[in-house]
Amino acid sequence: MAPQSRAPTVLLTRPAAQSARFAADLRARHPDLTLLTSPLLTPTFLSPDLPDTAFTALILTSETAAHAARLLPGLPRRVFCVGTRTARAATAAGFAATSADGDVTALFTLITTLRPKGPLLHLHGRDTTGDLGARLNSAGIETVSVPAYDQTLQPLSPQATALLRSTTPILAPVFSPRSARALASECARIHATAPLTVVAISPAAAAAFPDAIIAATPDAAAVLQAITSWLKPATLA
Repeated sequence: MAPQSRAPTVLLTRPAAQSARFAADLRARHPDLTLLTSPLLTPTFLSPDLPDTAFTALILTSETAAHAARLLPGLPRRVFCVGTRTARAATAAGFAATSADGDVTALFTLITTLRPKGPLLHLHGRDTTGDLGARLNSAGIETVSVPAYDQTLQPLSPQATALLRSTTPILAPVFSPRSARALASECARIHATAPLTVVAISPAAAAAFPDAIIAATPDAAAVLQAITSWLKPATLA
C-alpha cells in the first residue's frame, strides 16, 4: 500500500508495557509522529497446577510467558526462548536463556537440533499458535504444555474510537494473530472510517488484514523497519 501524503497517527494496541517500549523506539526514529496507545489485550497471570515432574528446561514463546515463569516456583533454570525480547525477560527473571532469534518454527529447529534431555515444560498463553509441544513430542522430545497466562480482550479507548471514526490516516502495527483479529473486530464494531494501514509482524498476524504490510522477520525490530520504510519524509512534514 502506498504511503499517505498526510502524516498518519500510529495506533498502538499491544499491552501497555510493550506499547510503551515500542512507542519509545518509534519516537527515537520519528519524533514528529503522533502516537495513540489503546491496548486491546491485557495479561492475566494464572496459577496452573504443574505436573509433579522433574523438568530439565523451560520453553517460552513470548515475553509475557517469561514474566509468568518468574511467578512460578520450582522451575528449571535452563530456558529455550523464541526470540531476543523473550530471552532478555527470562534472563532478567534469573533464568539461563537460549534464544532462537526467530519464530516458533525457529525455536522448534533449535530444540530439535540441540535435542536436550526431557521432559521440557512449555509455558504459554491460553491462546497459542504453532502447537509446539505436540511437534516436539512427535520429534521424540518429551514436552508438557501448560497455559500460564491469559490475554484478556478489552475495547478500544474513546480516543482510539474517535480516531478510527475520523478521516485521519492511521498506521497500526500488529504483533500477533489474536491482536490483529481483535483490531479487525473492533473496527467493524465501531464502523471505522479512517484510512488504515496495518503493519504485521508475520503472515499469520496479517491474515485479518489482506492488504497488510508484513515485516521481513517476525520481530519488533523488523516491524519498526517496515514502518520506517513505508513512511516518506513528506508524511512527517
